[in-house]
Amino acid sequence: MPHIVTLTINPAVDLSTSVKKMVPYTKMRCAEPQRDPGGGGINVARVLKRLGLDATAVYPAGGTTGQTLTALVEREAVRSIVIPISNDTREDITVFDETSREQFRLVFPGACLSDFEWQQCLDAIARLSPQVAFVIASGSLPPGAPADFYGRVVRASKGAAKVIVDTSGASLKPALEAGVYLIKPNLREFQELAGISRTDELSLVDAGRRLLQGYRIEIIALSMGPSGALLISRDVVLRANGLVMEPVSVSGAGDSFLGAMVSRLANGDKLDSALRYGVAGGSAALLSPGTGLCLGADVHRLAASVNVASVAGYHA
Repeated sequence: MPHIVTLTINPAVDLSTSVKKMVPYTKMRCAEPQRDPGGGGINVARVLKRLGLDATAVYPAGGTTGQTLTALVEREAVRSIVIPISNDTREDITVFDETSREQFRLVFPGACLSDFEWQQCLDAIARLSPQVAFVIASGSLPPGAPADFYGRVVRASKGAAKVIVDTSGASLKPALEAGVYLIKPNLREFQELAGISRTDELSLVDAGRRLLQGYRIEIIALSMGPSGALLISRDVVLRANGLVMEPVSVSGAGDSFLGAMVSRLANGDKLDSALRYGVAGGSAALLSPGTGLCLGADVHRLAASVNVASVAGYHA
């Protein structure tokens, strides 16, 4: 099996709970808390493990929260390379309102990294990349990390066959200029990157083709929630239908989409199969409470309901 490495430069311990009703200025009694390891690359590694693939998660961790994070990653049998840092790893909070059925997500600033600490993360990737098939760098940047960090990840991964970057905003463009195999923006992130406001299929595909021409990208996997997803490459454009779900939680849907998609790519499947599983993975995450991510059985079950077709006029 191909060796897969994920990098999470801004990890967290995700704490989730629920209350009967969110009320300001009132002491609200919470349900028993659930703690999960969090951060884009860690979540992708968790999903890959549930789908039968091993991945090595590289991430910085510090303080007692960092120790908890490492223990939670190990609990899920995901291999880790932990970069020790001096500041405490952050803890994020998700609260579900049982009355309104709304989810509130409180995201705190990440631990500030020194130049030495973020460079150690890059060095770990550089040491591993000659032996791996995929390097997946995902998530926001913490304080202290340079704005072009993900571009540096791509250069550090030069021995890897395929580099995937899942981030947004100004931190994404340096990676695109360095050259990536795949990016997975959601609709808002894609619109920001492409500089468009329209949402019709033709406009999205044309904008994606312009991005492929302007940057060094092989594949764009555009996730659009209940509207499904688009996969845009130089050779083909694919459209997948969305699945109507009553969400228990929306946390981790994007990471579940990417993890499920990579699981098929790593098994040598074609792009249509990878997109089908991506949509199934993102949909399956909606069934798990808190920050639990998708379950393997749900992904396989839902994949049978996802139809993927070529978009007319965009065949190779």
